[in-house]
Amino acid sequence: MQESVMKAWWDSSHMAGANAAYVEALYEAYLDDPQSVTDSWRSIFDALPKVDGVELESNHSQIREQFKKLAALGPLARCSTGKSSDTSNQSDEKQVKVLQLINAYRFRGHQHANLDPLGLWQQERVRDLELSHHSLSETDFDTVFNVGSYAIGKETMPLGELFKSLNRTYCSSLGAEYMHITDTEQKRWLQQRIESVEARPEVDRDTKINILKGLVAADGMEKYLGSKFPGAKRFSLEGGDALIPMLKGLITEAGTQGTKEVVVGMAHRGRLNVLVNVLGKNPSVLFDEFGGKHDESLGAGDVKYHAGYSSDFATPGGNVHLALAFNPSHLEIVNPVVMGSVRARLDRRENDEGKVLPVTIHGDSAIAGQGVVQETFNMSQTRGFAVGGTVRIVINNQVGFTTSKIQDTRSTQYCTDIAKMVQAPILHVNSDDPEAVLFVTKLALDFRNKFKRDVVIDLVCYRRHGHNESDEPNATQPVMYQKIKKHPVPREIYADQLIAEGVLGEQDVNKLMEDYRAAMDHGACVVEEWRPMTEHSVDWHPFLGHDWDTPYDGSISLETLKHLGERLVTYPEDHKLQSRVNKVYTDRKAMLAGDRKLDWGMAELLAYASIVKEGTSIRFSGQDSGRGTFFHRHAVLHNQTDSSAYMPLQHISEDQAPIEIYDSVLSEEAVMAFEYGYATAEPECLTIWEAQFGDFANGAQVVFDQFLSSGEAKWGRLCGLTVLLPHGYEGQGPEHSSARLERFLQLCADHNWQVCVPSTPAQVFNMIRRQVIRPMRKPLIVMSPKSLLRHPMAVSSLEELSEGVFHNVIGEIDELTAKDVKRVVMCSGKVYYDLLDQRRKNEQTDVAIIRLEQLYPFPQEECAKIVAEYSHVKDWVWCQEEPQNQGAWYCSQHHFWQVIPDGAKLTYAGRPASASPAVGYLSVHNQQQKNLVEDALTIK
Repeated sequence: MQESVMKAWWDSSHMAGANAAYVEALYEAYLDDPQSVTDSWRSIFDALPKVDGVELESNHSQIREQFKKLAALGPLARCSTGKSSDTSNQSDEKQVKVLQLINAYRFRGHQHANLDPLGLWQQERVRDLELSHHSLSETDFDTVFNVGSYAIGKETMPLGELFKSLNRTYCSSLGAEYMHITDTEQKRWLQQRIESVEARPEVDRDTKINILKGLVAADGMEKYLGSKFPGAKRFSLEGGDALIPMLKGLITEAGTQGTKEVVVGMAHRGRLNVLVNVLGKNPSVLFDEFGGKHDESLGAGDVKYHAGYSSDFATPGGNVHLALAFNPSHLEIVNPVVMGSVRARLDRRENDEGKVLPVTIHGDSAIAGQGVVQETFNMSQTRGFAVGGTVRIVINNQVGFTTSKIQDTRSTQYCTDIAKMVQAPILHVNSDDPEAVLFVTKLALDFRNKFKRDVVIDLVCYRRHGHNESDEPNATQPVMYQKIKKHPVPREIYADQLIAEGVLGEQDVNKLMEDYRAAMDHGACVVEEWRPMTEHSVDWHPFLGHDWDTPYDGSISLETLKHLGERLVTYPEDHKLQSRVNKVYTDRKAMLAGDRKLDWGMAELLAYASIVKEGTSIRFSGQDSGRGTFFHRHAVLHNQTDSSAYMPLQHISEDQAPIEIYDSVLSEEAVMAFEYGYATAEPECLTIWEAQFGDFANGAQVVFDQFLSSGEAKWGRLCGLTVLLPHGYEGQGPEHSSARLERFLQLCADHNWQVCVPSTPAQVFNMIRRQVIRPMRKPLIVMSPKSLLRHPMAVSSLEELSEGVFHNVIGEIDELTAKDVKRVVMCSGKVYYDLLDQRRKNEQTDVAIIRLEQLYPFPQEECAKIVAEYSHVKDWVWCQEEPQNQGAWYCSQHHFWQVIPDGAKLTYAGRPASASPAVGYLSVHNQQQKNLVEDALTIK
């Protein structure tokens, strides 16, 4: 240690062993803010040992040992100033205690904040916020102390003034939680913004009036609907009225800062109010919906409080395009959908994160209770799913359906504690204080824009009615609803405040209410900022009005295919491949040379290469998508020397479209919902989600049910998402066999999506290309293979790829004489090769095999042409690997009956019905497979 620093130690009287706790507390204050201690102490602490080069944080055990050694050097009885050591020590101890008091408010002030408009919260005593806990008292109020990093704009303050300031800042209508954040810059930024204005900046007159207008609108609409349609469900916002001025303020500020698009996701609570009072939906249209009127061309439709909407919103920075996402009653599932939509919009804007803002609005019980929230938080900073941070707003009405006891709804103090997993700041605010609400809204937006991370606003409010307007809340929350009945609405509270401040007169307030009521009577848009849409982010018109059989040309020349293949097998010389991967690429070179036929992986990559070469981008995600779960794809090559990655698909040509392949987080629900959102916002991209195993899609079932299969019918939302679900019975047990084909077939109707089971590399090549080239956008569900990836019979030639046609049905490939055929077996997928191999071994010529490569929409005309050759055959069999109650047998049987000849018999060959998708014993599996193949081929 330097001599000058040593002298400082010797000149100090505070290094006696009895003061170890005091010194350590002083050091903790230094770690939190070096400027909070005196220059002499700072120079001492600056010279202490560092760990791993870290400037501030040091190993405390080393520090303590250093203190002990220095204290042992000799008695330090006198300080250099000549003051008594007791007096100086006591003064410095109190200074440290004051700094600890400041930190206590930063850490725990929110626990004593005035957050509940109803005053029902039972707050536990927090001793850390009491003067006595820090050996301070009111007798110290006149003593001036250094306030360290407390960002009030003063270096020193009397304790009494500081204590009041801390309570105003951290225990008023705002309760800020941010000290769990490990990033010092983020904490400092939040402290400065909150403490510099004591969490309550000045609000100008115009802003106050705009806030009141928002509250008048929120309250006015609910009362209008309540009187016009009494008893009708509307999932009222009443109690959380501040959401309306909050959202309008957020959009206005975002637009002022350069944002061009805002995408909002929310459940049904308050949605109608947001539609009318923020997005500018015409009230007369809403009234028609309440009256049961609807457009016959809109398909199945949905209830009005699930509906989405788009509009433009005028701000000082220009118009902002607003999009409220459609959402079913699976409350939080819309969150990753919004993220995906935002990511697509960002990709179009060259990832300028300031241009697109995601906003998600949650319920207090839902955000804590539904696992997709955790999954979405977990994705928020990952490479493939980051969107530059999301502003998350919780409408905290303190009750979920009928459950209000915290111990029944969550295991944490706050419903927002889940956000701490990503170190998001959490800003609790009393919704009856709309000026505080507006402050935290701007604070949240600025934090998101600066640090590109999530931020949470907990809007603590209440629910004036039951879960819906026909519910009776007093049955389960009598005390709460007796309080609510007597509690004035937010508009009344704030209007009285502005009247008292002289901002407005009572007549002015009444006129605002009358004007809003008149606008509702007139049925016209009530949002002054609404503008006709000019900020459309993408044009869907080219994809409208096309049928499945719309002609398209997917052919590609052999020369082009060979060139693409050469680019696919080219990588830097110093990029060392793992030995097995190197063998894969050696084989691919042989395929291009004509020495081998193409396998599945090569054909698939050629499809992607052709697509990006022709100008369509690709986004591909899944848990093992770069390599492929079954070691077949290897689109991303990992250097065995330094772990660097190289993707040949990104180097096809200089003018190619972009392609990204992401190994996703270990999630199905949130990741697939993200990709659905992406695909609904970007028709010019081939968006693919791949399950690690097909049955893992179970975890995303709500996305299939509520969005992918029915989104077009309910909401008119087109989507071209491609879903790859590995499927096939290889004896791997019940959880790694079936992608649950039957579930997807059961959801088939109205030509909502395609369900395909390709059986050759050429088929997958042309299926993928068809999804892009055909001028329509429908989801594609693919039962993709496992063992066929390397099956010696599942190979194709370059010529077969170049034809550019996906065959929905493939007829007999062996040279059988049609008139000699006595039985026809229809099947899909891997079982075809088992049937073909066994038939050849049996040297049978009287059984024909037809492959159905597309099960929906069922290719009736194509199938009829192939079946016509066997019109004399009366013995028809459907063969499948899945149990009888699963697979295609029950869901598609009616289609099979329609194509077989009149008077023919249709029977089943496959596994018996089972509660489990597959058996768990390989020997049993093999016997079952042998039996079903024999059953299909044996003419009885």
